[in-house]
Amino acid sequence: MTAPLHFADAGQAAGVAAFLARLVRYDRAAAVRLRADGGALAVFGRPPSFEVLAVRTAALRDEAVLDVTVSAGELLDGVEESTGKAIVPAQVTGPPWSGVLPPRGGWHEVAGLPDAGGLRGAVAAAVTEFRTRDEELPQERRTRAERDRIGREIWSRTVATTGLPLRAAHAAHSLGFLPPAGAVAHDVPVTLLSAGPWLRLRTPFGSVAVRTATGLGELGVTPLRTTL
Repeated sequence: MTAPLHFADAGQAAGVAAFLARLVRYDRAAAVRLRADGGALAVFGRPPSFEVLAVRTAALRDEAVLDVTVSAGELLDGVEESTGKAIVPAQVTGPPWSGVLPPRGGWHEVAGLPDAGGLRGAVAAAVTEFRTRDEELPQERRTRAERDRIGREIWSRTVATTGLPLRAAHAAHSLGFLPPAGAVAHDVPVTLLSAGPWLRLRTPFGSVAVRTATGLGELGVTPLRTTL
C-alpha cells in the first residue's frame, strides 16, 4: 500500500469520489489506473458497454509520483472527503485497457462539436430512439443479441461532422462530465481534441477518450479546479 494522497481541497476529493461511485455503479469489480505526476492526479476508468476511457483529474496538495492499478471500490472506500485525503489500496492486476492509454501530447482541437446542451440533446434523442425501436420489436426478435445490434448501430453514429462516436457523448453524460440540464451550456466549455488515432471529449468535469484506430500511448495529467 502506498502513502495516502492529499488533495488540494475537499472539493477535489469529492469530485474523484463521485467519479468512482459512478464507475462502481456500472461495474462493482471495476479497476482504475492512478497516475500522479507532480501536483496532479489522473484516475482512468473504463465503464462497461461504452467502449471508451474515462478520466477524472484532481489537484494534489503535495507533489507525488504514482502509477498503479487498484480496485475502484476499495479506492472509493478510502476517500475521505472531509479531510481531502485518499488511502490508496493494494495494487491489482490491471485489465488490458489499463496498458493502452492516449498520448501525453500532440493534441489539437477539432471543430464542429456541439455545445454541452447539444450533446445532451443528441444523447437523449438516441436513448428515445433505442427505446422506441426496442418496443417495436416483435416478440420473437426481442432478444439480447437484437437489442445489442440496435445499440451498436445507434451509438456508433458520429456527432455532427466530428467523427466522435455518439457513445462517447453518452458516456460523458452518464458519468456526470456534462453539465446538468439546468446549467447554461455556453458557460461550460466542451472541447473535442485529436491526437493520432485518438479523440478526446474534454469538459471541466472530466474527459472521455476513444481510439478510432490501433495506437498506443499515455495521457498527460492536468489538474482540474472544478468539482462535480
